[in-house]
Amino acid sequence: MGAGSLAVTERSQPSATAGTGPAQPPRPPRPEPHRAGETSARARAGAWWIRRGPALISLTSVLLGLLCLLDAFSHHHHPAQDWFTPVLPAPVRGTAQAVVTVSGLLLMRIAAGLRRRKRAEWRLAIAICVVMTAAHLLRDERRPLQATVAFVLLAALVSLRAQFTARTDPHSRWFAARVCAQLLAVGFAYGLIALELPGHVARSVPFSDRLREVATSLVGLGGWITIQRDAYADAFHATMLILGLLTVSTAVILFLRTSAPVAQLSEEDETELRALLARDGGRDSLGYFALRRDKAAVWSPSRKAAITYRVVSGVALVSGDPIGDPEAWPGAIAAYRQMVEEFGWVPAVMGCSERGAAVFRREYGLTALALGDEAIVDVDGFSLDGRTMRGIRQACGRVERDGYAVRVRRAADLTPDEVDELHVAAEMWRGDTVERGYSMALSRLGDPADGDCVVVTAHQDGRLRGLLHFVPWGRTGLSLDLMRRDRDAANGLTELMIVALMRSCAGTPVTRVSLNFAVFRDPLERGDRIGAGPLLRARRGALMLASRWWQIDSLYRFNAKFQPRWEPRFMSYPSVRDLPRIALAALEAEAFIVRPQRLSRLLGRA
Repeated sequence: MGAGSLAVTERSQPSATAGTGPAQPPRPPRPEPHRAGETSARARAGAWWIRRGPALISLTSVLLGLLCLLDAFSHHHHPAQDWFTPVLPAPVRGTAQAVVTVSGLLLMRIAAGLRRRKRAEWRLAIAICVVMTAAHLLRDERRPLQATVAFVLLAALVSLRAQFTARTDPHSRWFAARVCAQLLAVGFAYGLIALELPGHVARSVPFSDRLREVATSLVGLGGWITIQRDAYADAFHATMLILGLLTVSTAVILFLRTSAPVAQLSEEDETELRALLARDGGRDSLGYFALRRDKAAVWSPSRKAAITYRVVSGVALVSGDPIGDPEAWPGAIAAYRQMVEEFGWVPAVMGCSERGAAVFRREYGLTALALGDEAIVDVDGFSLDGRTMRGIRQACGRVERDGYAVRVRRAADLTPDEVDELHVAAEMWRGDTVERGYSMALSRLGDPADGDCVVVTAHQDGRLRGLLHFVPWGRTGLSLDLMRRDRDAANGLTELMIVALMRSCAGTPVTRVSLNFAVFRDPLERGDRIGAGPLLRARRGALMLASRWWQIDSLYRFNAKFQPRWEPRFMSYPSVRDLPRIALAALEAEAFIVRPQRLSRLLGRA
């Protein structure tokens, strides 16, 4: 069909020579080499500017902010001040200096949003550049370098205005407005009380004049009424100006704070995800954790694949591989990418498999970093025989002689009283103030929808002493979710419960069990070998130091007792400069970093 259409198009062209044979298509003009090269170079330069422009604008805003701050700290008398003194009153010149300083702070604050192409930050940067230019004209002395950088920044913002399309969560705007109103109320209350103190303002001054004095002092334009002592007047006006600038700065920061909508898995999404896991859940041991109800789901157009995520500090954290048919993964990743770019979030994937990391790199351009290894034990090959298993064999025998007994059951077989007992025990044995886990934890126990989960309990003389909770890994696997035991229980109890589970899986469809995840297992293992290089030993030393606060080395050694096969897990991220932000977001999601409750309420996240 394509050739036929092309033939019709060629015959429709006018003939080069009338009346002499069939019509011939005219030859297209041959482009001149130097002009073609110039066009191509201009196209490449334009594409580079569009691609890198927001990052350069972000860097320029940081530079301008630093210049403003340095100028504020190094302010000194200049001969130009003598020219401005009779023209502009001191409050106006002082306000201009304060405006430039606050503008510099705001530019540094919004730099990250400009790099992520946020529309609200772009609008504010335009306004700051205009205000800063006007403030420069009212200052005591000129700053040509700041003025030049501000003009360049303004020109770049205008030329790339079409690139700043990322949205801001509307909830942030209402919260910012509420906080701004509260701070204004505090400022007015403080100002009115300060003017009501005896001995500073004449009693004959009406309340309306006092109110106007407070309102104008918040923007640095006070002086409408007479304050009897100059020192008190200067302190009053300076304090009110600081309160006004603080109000504006706080409102702007909250207005532009990264939108973190409360993630919630809808019933419809959960039902469809369970259907996908029933068909393709055996591909990833972390698949069932996508059913956490504090995640949100984004779907491929065919609804055959989905990605679950949670937004933490501006990072859209994904855990594990996409759910569903691998052929539909690109569609889900494209939908995830569109959402991330729409809101200006940072994409990140925690704990994906090697195949998942490859797909995210191909479809999204994310770089993969080895995060650690997952310990997987095959049921058929598991045995306590042999020298390598002697430690576990001895520990299990010792615990059994102490009178411990282990039961392995499906969660659906538990009675409500037993579920309540498990909840109380798990809460009591947790030790931490918060429940940890995100990417490899379900964070619920005994839910009626999770009847296929497996619960392993250990008892001594009828008393509950240990608990393991496993989630389904397709039809033929289990993945460890929760591991708790009484602190006073015998050492080796956890090993006994895992051994009992492996024995109970014999003769059932379950052929593999995923245990804990060992973070950075490779440097821990190879760094202790003879001949390890200094860099590898240094990495191991840093991990051993971190093990004093987090279970890094101890968790690896516990997993290694069972002689598992190690499956690598990766973290996918866009660029190295995003790693600190992603690491902090991951630590917060896993509850290794916990925001104070009052701060969470202030940020509207509690």
